[in-house]
Amino acid sequence: MITHLAQIGGSIKARRSQLGLSQSLLAKLSGLTRQTISGLESGSLNDLGFNRLCQVMNVLGLTPGTPSLCPRNDKRALWMAANTANVSYKTPLSPGDLGQVLASGDLPQQFVPQVAKFLEEAPIPLLVVAVEEAASEGRVAPQLVWKNIAALGNRFGLVREGLFQ
Repeated sequence: MITHLAQIGGSIKARRSQLGLSQSLLAKLSGLTRQTISGLESGSLNDLGFNRLCQVMNVLGLTPGTPSLCPRNDKRALWMAANTANVSYKTPLSPGDLGQVLASGDLPQQFVPQVAKFLEEAPIPLLVVAVEEAASEGRVAPQLVWKNIAALGNRFGLVREGLFQ
């Protein structure tokens, strides 16, 4: 069990780096400031409420208690994301198609509505694990996937657009 914030800072930093997230992007995704993320990672943060800590951990796929990635490893993020994006659309977006779009940044016209819906409406933790899975399957760095998402968000003029910058 975590008894001090300093105990989890290293796990948060390692997982953030593994996912290719900057401190600024993690802060935006979790609704905190970059300074809070920095203090949490360095162990210099004196206080952070449990709910806020859980927000950061949820985005990163960590679980409270002893940080573990085990529950998230069992999820099929691209499958869940594609199914979320396919609601109400005639042409289905497969998990492989979504992974390819995220990893390459190339978006076939027939999938524009589904990908825009996914980027705009998917829960942030689902988006993060979809990035991780797309990077792994596409054999690209997660940072490239985040860059592709930012470009797609800009292209679509999404409300969340600034979140991915």
